[in-house]
Amino acid sequence: MSDSTPANGKIEFGLAIRRSDDIAGAAREIEALGYDYATTGEHVFFHVPTSNGFISLAVAAGATTTLKLMTSITLIPLYPAALCAKLAASLDVASGGRFHLGVGVGGEMPSEFEACGVPVRERGARTNEALDIMRRLFTEDDVTFEGRFNTLNGVTLAPKPASPPPVWVSGRQDAAWRRAARYGDGWLPYMYTPERLAQSIEAIAGYREEEGNPTPVEPGLFVFFCCHEDNDTAIEYAAERLSKQYAQDFSQLVHKFAIAGDPDRCEARLREYIDAGARTVVLSAASPMSYIEESERFWAAEVLPRFREGQA
Repeated sequence: MSDSTPANGKIEFGLAIRRSDDIAGAAREIEALGYDYATTGEHVFFHVPTSNGFISLAVAAGATTTLKLMTSITLIPLYPAALCAKLAASLDVASGGRFHLGVGVGGEMPSEFEACGVPVRERGARTNEALDIMRRLFTEDDVTFEGRFNTLNGVTLAPKPASPPPVWVSGRQDAAWRRAARYGDGWLPYMYTPERLAQSIEAIAGYREEEGNPTPVEPGLFVFFCCHEDNDTAIEYAAERLSKQYAQDFSQLVHKFAIAGDPDRCEARLREYIDAGARTVVLSAASPMSYIEESERFWAAEVLPRFREGQA
């Protein structure tokens, strides 16, 4: 699909929309703060309130003009493949080609798979088949496909996007690395250390070579953050939020999987990820609702400029 490599080696930054109301206002703020992407995740059911990515980004598209829009991520196996293709194409056309499709298999909440009538053990195979179908629907007419989960008989998707939306594959394990190599324009892992990120980028490059695809996969990262003038407060906020969000104790995991602290500490940790290869960094605020907007503005004012000036 499309080449999503940032121009001139630029490090690009996205910010996840944490709220389900006033999406338009949140997207305008992200654009004004100088981020390259607004992103949003989704679940049908989760430990904390979560919206739907296509709906949220459709609102964001109408409220912004240049901001790129990314699902981070779409739970591909919970959609019929053709419906997912329709939603992605419609959003891309409506936004003037600004849409990027982040994809993942999910599985953290087996109950949402059960509620949607999808066996959780099939999520990987369903995702791969859907990506095959979507690629064809974005570029071909009269598509016929007979697969394990989907049957298409001479169907044509219209309107099509002018060019297929870049696909960012998320995940943590080797299966996700192989999926990124086969289907991805970008790689967007989460809950990764810099060392694991570097390992995954190297492995994906090898798998991509096996696929016979000379175009490299854009290396990215989805990472939780909390930035505060007081280092200890930032760490406490991040641990509190992530413990609630993932229903487990994150007090000993914050330094491993998140960026939390004062601006200097946040800069140093982020540079470790960039040195490991990340070129697109999607940030998601890990803080109490009362501090989210302040944290996002504080990061934009105190940390983001350090990576904009001369693209350090």
